Amino acid sequence: MAKTKISDVIVPEVFAAYVIQMTKELSALIQSGVAISNPKLDELVTQGGKLINMPFWKPITGEEEVLSDSDSLTPAKITTDADVAALLIRGKAWSSNELAGALAGDSPMRAISAQLAGWWSRREQAILISILNGIFATALAGTHVNNISGASGEAAVISGNAILDTKQLLGDASDQLTALATHSAVYTTLQKQNLITFIPNSRGEINIPTYMGYRLIVDDGCPNAEGVYTTYMFGAGCFGRGDGVPVDITPVETDRDSLASDDILINRRALVLHPFGVKFTNNTVSGATPTNAELATGANWAKVYEDKAIGIAMLKHRIAEAPELDQSQN
Repeated sequence: MAKTKISDVIVPEVFAAYVIQMTKELSALIQSGVAISNPKLDELVTQGGKLINMPFWKPITGEEEVLSDSDSLTPAKITTDADVAALLIRGKAWSSNELAGALAGDSPMRAISAQLAGWWSRREQAILISILNGIFATALAGTHVNNISGASGEAAVISGNAILDTKQLLGDASDQLTALATHSAVYTTLQKQNLITFIPNSRGEINIPTYMGYRLIVDDGCPNAEGVYTTYMFGAGCFGRGDGVPVDITPVETDRDSLASDDILINRRALVLHPFGVKFTNNTVSGATPTNAELATGANWAKVYEDKAIGIAMLKHRIAEAPELDQSQN
């Protein structure tokens, strides 16, 4: 069991207050409004089961009929389907030794407690990125992805035209897309294009960066590999977020090993983070609830909304022209 020992802390000769060094890993995706808390999901989290079913009425279809004085109209029907979210049950425990805190002059357990909310926020970001990897692997790969990274020269680099082509994937429903989530290196590239503008928030306290009218969410959790970056376009609330306490789950628990002078803090959560319109199929989940790797597996996702109703799109691109291959080495 890992625990905070004397060797893990700086023992001050003269007591000085400890300052908690907060991580610089941001979680802008979670805090931006892309994922919005949903009271119905909060309620469903507490009702048990590995999957959460969310039935919906499918759009009515067909053509109108010409009225006739001899033929009756032909009744049509409305059908249903179900969106399905995965219930995620996660937990973490921390341990510290009483003597380590006494010699350090500050409480490791208090420092852990103060950082807990921020830590969970970053873990939710990791979950969201895993889900995005999963739904774009298969379910949305053919309809919601604009991949220009393999083009030659400037055609592979992110630009205003590339953003417009990406939003066009949703056709006349593209106006639901309101935000761009991108890596900080991409943000710097867009700044160099001099197309970033800033608008004040409702209280005039901070300026929000925008690009071509889309709110910019800068988050280094957005994937990049070998010079290829992924930028996402989102509609507000395209992800639903729910929290709850199922029966027999103890959210916060403390324990103590008196003989070893160890204090233990345990935190457990049950949550839902779900992209509306793409159901979780649970095809490859081996445990009680899915891991992040299983959320990132394309076989676990299937599209249930019509394409235009799924307010997410992906642009894969570069921020500089790819180097040309040395033909002499072939």
